[in-house]
Amino acid sequence: MSDRESNSLGRMLALVLRHAPEKFNVEMDINGWVNSRELSESIAKQRRNYHWLRGWHFAAVANADDKGRYQVEGEMIRATYGHSIELELDLPTDDIPEALYWPCEEEQVPTIKELGITAGDRNHVHLSKTISQAMEAGHVRISRPAILEVDTVRAIADGHVIYRAGTVVYLVDEMPGEYLYQVEADDPIILEIVAQWELEEQEEE
Repeated sequence: MSDRESNSLGRMLALVLRHAPEKFNVEMDINGWVNSRELSESIAKQRRNYHWLRGWHFAAVANADDKGRYQVEGEMIRATYGHSIELELDLPTDDIPEALYWPCEEEQVPTIKELGITAGDRNHVHLSKTISQAMEAGHVRISRPAILEVDTVRAIADGHVIYRAGTVVYLVDEMPGEYLYQVEADDPIILEIVAQWELEEQEEE
């Protein structure tokens, strides 16, 4: 399987497992699982250029993903986060770090610290394991994201459930502002990442 084919299958998995299982007429259970063999057969029928596709190809894509976007058990596969469809994800809630991180626009910080973080058009708030991972996640849509730190110890003690999804992402229904603190813009990690972004931008000019 070439890199191009692998990337294409990754996009299909994201579409089917996070947003639209009906796209290829596969049945998804309440926890987000679909049968990879049935999915491969359905795709092969609809798209002749994928006549070679087998269920194990999806397992290969999932197992090669270093962020743990997908989970495989036998012939069953599911996305661990990023869903826009209503599911009951039975994800683990143990081994939660003492702090997690979330990116936002700098001008949004006061409002978010007052009102908290909500999921918006997603089913859950996505929190990152490290400052650098939050920076990278935020940089997709924000040139220079501000980073909020979540006091997970207090949040969990007060009854907020945080789920482990994949290897770098954590999920929560919402996070009230009382558990949020802004990471200073002169934090060494932030300064290093911003410097790298600026260098890359200069090289592209």
